[in-house]
Order: sequence, then C-alpha cells, then structure tokens
Amino acid sequence: MVDRGASALSLPDDWPAHPDPILALNRMGSFDWDLDTGLMHMDARAHEIFDVRPDEYEGHPETLSDRVPDPEARRLDALVSRALKDGSENYGAYFRLRRRDGSLRWTHTQGYIRRDEAGRPRRIVGLVRDATEELRESEARQEARGRDEVRRQQTNVVQAITAALAHARTVQDVIDVLKDTHGLTYLGATSLVMGLVEAGRIRLVAEGPAGSFVPGTLITRIDDKYPMSEVVRTLSPIFIESPEEFADRYPILWPNITDLSITSAAYLPLIVQARPIGAMGLLYNDRRGFTPEERNVLVVLGSSIAQSMQRAMFYEQEKDLAQGLQQAMLPRSIPSVPGADVAVRYRSAKIGRDIGGDWYDLIPLPGGRVGAVIGDVQGHDTHAAAVMGQLRIVLRAYAAEGHTPATVMARASVFLHELDTDRFATCLYAEADLSTGVMQLVRAGHIDPLVRQMDGSCRRLPVEGGLPLGLSAEFGRLEYPVDTVELDPGETLLLCTDGLVEQPGADLDEGMGTLLELIRSGPDDVRDLADLLIDVAEERGGDDDVALLLMRRQGRGRQSGGRLQQHVAPGDPEALTEARHMIRSAVRSWGARDCADEIELVADELITNALMHTEGSAIVTLRVLTGPDHRLRVEVEDSSSALPRRREAGECEVSGRGLLLVDRLADVWGVEARGSGKCVWCEFIVPERN
Repeated sequence: MVDRGASALSLPDDWPAHPDPILALNRMGSFDWDLDTGLMHMDARAHEIFDVRPDEYEGHPETLSDRVPDPEARRLDALVSRALKDGSENYGAYFRLRRRDGSLRWTHTQGYIRRDEAGRPRRIVGLVRDATEELRESEARQEARGRDEVRRQQTNVVQAITAALAHARTVQDVIDVLKDTHGLTYLGATSLVMGLVEAGRIRLVAEGPAGSFVPGTLITRIDDKYPMSEVVRTLSPIFIESPEEFADRYPILWPNITDLSITSAAYLPLIVQARPIGAMGLLYNDRRGFTPEERNVLVVLGSSIAQSMQRAMFYEQEKDLAQGLQQAMLPRSIPSVPGADVAVRYRSAKIGRDIGGDWYDLIPLPGGRVGAVIGDVQGHDTHAAAVMGQLRIVLRAYAAEGHTPATVMARASVFLHELDTDRFATCLYAEADLSTGVMQLVRAGHIDPLVRQMDGSCRRLPVEGGLPLGLSAEFGRLEYPVDTVELDPGETLLLCTDGLVEQPGADLDEGMGTLLELIRSGPDDVRDLADLLIDVAEERGGDDDVALLLMRRQGRGRQSGGRLQQHVAPGDPEALTEARHMIRSAVRSWGARDCADEIELVADELITNALMHTEGSAIVTLRVLTGPDHRLRVEVEDSSSALPRRREAGECEVSGRGLLLVDRLADVWGVEARGSGKCVWCEFIVPERN
C-alpha cells in the first residue's frame, strides 16, 4: 500500500528538537536517515516497532532485512527512490513487517525529504507506527462502505503480485513469487498448484505448501477429470464454492486433498495470445463462494501470471539458444597435452540472446609444441559469436600450417579485415615447446598473460604487442613483435579475457592487482584454480563474459636449458625475418643480451648459406647447453651433403666472407653429418644467469 497523499508527513518549522515524548504519546517511532553516510538513526519506539534490540541495530538499514520481507522491501525501495528522483517532499506507505516470533504486522511509515539548495536530497526524517489494528478497523469500515472499496483493495492485491512478478526472469522465479508465504498471503489462499502444457499433457511445476502434493498428478492428460485439465480444455476459469461441490465435480481428486480442509477453490487458465500455456489452482480453507468482484480480480490475476510465465519461458529459451550457440563456437574438447596440465573455463555474463565473442583454444603443433589462444571479439551479440567462431577456426588453421606466431596473428588480422564486418578482436597467442619450456608470445591489443610460479607467487608478463586483429590490417601495421620467455617446470601460464580483470569502480591496473593476489592465494591444481577464478567472476557479476585458459608445465625444479627450433623455407623472406627475430628474442631471454648481435649475425650467415647453396629448406635450432661453462649453440641443418668451404675473399668481392665471420665471432664451430644432409653448428660461451 502506498499513501503519498492524505497521510503524507508535513513537518512544521517549529518541529521540536526532541519529539520523543510527543511521539511516544501517539505510539510512534521516529527515524533520521543521513543519505550521505547511509546511516539511519532510530529511537527506542522505532526499535520496538521493528522488534529489534539496540545491540542488534548499528545504524545500517540493510540489517532490517530480516524484519522486512523481500517483496515489501523492493516495493519500499522503489517508492523511496521515485520520491527522491521526482523532487517529492514526502512519501508514505504501508508495509508488512515480520516480528521475531514470525508473525506479520502492518506498519506505516512517513518520510520527509530534506534537500540542499541545489535540490539534492541529503536527509530523510520521518515516523513509523504499527498500523495492524488501524488496517483491521479500516478493512471493517471498507466492508461497511461497500463493494467499491473492496474492489480497490483487490486491485492493490493484483498490483502487489504484479510488482513482485516484474522482477521474475525464469519460470522458477515466477513460481517462487507465488509460492512464497507472502505471495499466498496476498492471494488469501491456503494452497497453490500450477501446471504447464507440454506435448499435449500438463506437467505439474508447482505445488505448495509442502505436503499438498497429490500422487498421480505430476503428469496428467488434458482430457483427464481434473480441474486444471478442464480449464486448459475449455479456456474458462472454474470456481468451486463448497467442499460438497468439489467432491461432486472431481471425485478422483477430492479424497486426496481432504486433509487440507479445503472449503473453496479457483482454477484459472493461463492464456497467452488465445493459447493455453498452463493452469493454476488456488485453494482456500477459510471461505465459501466468490463475489463477482473477486472472480474478476482472480481472472485478471491469472492473465498477469500467464504473461509473466510466458516471458520467463521465452527468457529461458533464448538463454538456452544463446548458450548453445556459444558452446558450439567454442572447442568441443581440449586435447591432452603431453608435459602439461590444462584447464579451460567460460562464463557468460549476459542474458537472453546477448552473448559474447570471448574464446579460448589449444592447438597441437608439430614437434611436440602447442599453441594456446585467448581472444575477445568486440560486441555482445550473435554476430560477435559468429565472427569469433570463424576467427578461431582460421587461427587454428594458420598455426597448424606451421606459420610463425607473428605470421599467424598477421594473417588472422587480414582475414578479419576482409570479412563483411565492422568488428575487431583482441587476441593473445602463445606457442610453447613444453620439452624445453620456451614460449613465443604475440599480443594483439589483448591484456598481458600471467605466470604463477612454483612458490605460488604470480607475475605479469609484459608483451610488447600490436594493434587488435582487423585494425592492424586496416591501418597497414601488421608487424607483431614476438616475445620469448621460458616456462619452468611447475609454473602455470594463465591467459584470460578482460571480464576476469575488470571490476566495477576500479581501473584495469587495480583489477589486475586483485587478480594477481587471488592467484597467489589460490590452489596449485590448475582445475581447482580455474574453478576458483570463474566462481569469483560469477559472484562479482559484471557485464562482460570471461574466457580462461591455464597451462601448467609438468615437472619440478628449474629446467636445465632451453631449446627453440624453426623451419625456414627457400624463397620465403618472411620466414627468414621471423627466424632472425626468434633468435634475437631467445638469446636475450636466455641471458646473452651482451652478445645477442654477434649470435644473430652468425646465425643469419649460416641460414643464408644453407638457402643459397642448397635447393631445400633450412632448419635452425637454438639451444642452451649446460656443463662446466654456460654455452649457447646454434645449429643450421640442410639436406645437402656438400660440406662448406672457407675461402679468402678479395677486396672487391661481395661474398665469401661468411664462414670467416663465423670463425671470428663464435667460440667454436663445426660441421656434422645428419642423415643425407649436414648440420653446421657454432657455440658461444655466455655468462650464467643469476
């Protein structure tokens, strides 16, 4: 009940500073609500009305939630919010309050809104009083005044139920509103049953309170001799006005409900667009018969419930459709990866058909390597999901063809740019050799990856990166830097989308700091850690999806050395450029930054010689050797058995200095047979890493 007119509070300017004695005479309590701090002071009488002890209440209104039922609280919150926004000076409302013993009492509150010079509400002062007896007397007066007043009360009942149903999204939400004790109280019913039409039958979806279920009624036929079957069949309500009528009309059902002491019942068809979707029954044990006004109100109520139920059914269907589409676009299964424990998770934040373009993927690659992908297509709709599905497939194809990580990313960007779409995507691709732990990372506008170490500490891996996919092709900036790092045994690589990092009211750095701390304190097992992270994202809510991929390298202790290998095809300048970049990045990552230029130059000479003097491709391998001294070894293998010859070049010659350069710069070098071909190798002594 809302009372914003006649019972509105109007405090005079000479309102006493200490009104407690005046209010006590009128059995009223007072409150003073500071809107800036959120604290609400209540006097002793207000404590009595809410049935809370002073030590139970510390000034926070939310602590009164045990006293104010949820439907009442939502209605009061909506009333106060509306009054604050529309410039009202006051408001008034009746609401039900649950006392300590579980009984419900009517309470009335009046509030006066104090605003500053700019019109901003700063404070609410007001009164509360127990209005149970007042309403009982009012109901008696209303009955005496006639049916018009009764009709108004019944309309309020419909409004109260309709307001509660407005918050229901799922079928179960609708059922919960109606089965809730206060829902039944509004309806004045003792028991409720509800069934939905499915495949020509009626399936019982709600019955209450507990103990009122009738065996054999879970699934019934529409032509059965039950009241819900009849209202679905005829599309007309049934009003049963006495136990005798009930027993006479439905002899099969009546013996099963005699323990409920039913005296009358109303069965209502749930009709939407002239089609029955179900039926609802309200059973009473304190009345006989229905007035014409009561029948009309119940028919209106049935229509409102039918609309809410249909809306909930559409919501669930659309949600199932969206989730099915999303799951169809993601990998059906994640392959097992020798040498690693992998966990993936996905959490959808949107409702209905609003779905996201987040995805993950794990791609087995030749030579025991694996590619890990995380990405996010712009937007939250079916188009974003469709683009995501296509992008995931082409990324997988490019990686499986053996392209370098930078080439994979560049080609994916070109593909997205050439699609008939205005969407772009962020992405991070990690190609890992789990036998050595060497990873090559490429980032396209995505957030950085994280690594959790053996001791539980967690660090962010800054990856230089390039523009998002689609944009880099549009602006002609397809160069993607490659970062090379090592993943030691027991360490975990974590790739995620920004839905896991972003938090309401916090910037990205704060969110990343919170995530790092959560990972540090999380479990070691990647599946348990993934569950923890996705549960936190679920509790936090938010408007973005979350995709998550964790890969833990098996084994314990620091690895003994790294190894990286790349195939360079003849006539492929792009592959040669990528090989140079791979060597430069790996050498610096492995602690040989001071001699990185010399190693890159020597490796380039060996690769160029192999491509120029043979008809095949070259395989370049870079590895760290352990022993008395710390060495880095470069190997270039080709398919020719002809050994290289070192010669002295003349002053005017432009070639012939390659092996001389290798001999001068490398600490040691040599040639060895490899099957039908050969391998030219060289080693550099580099300082040990701390």
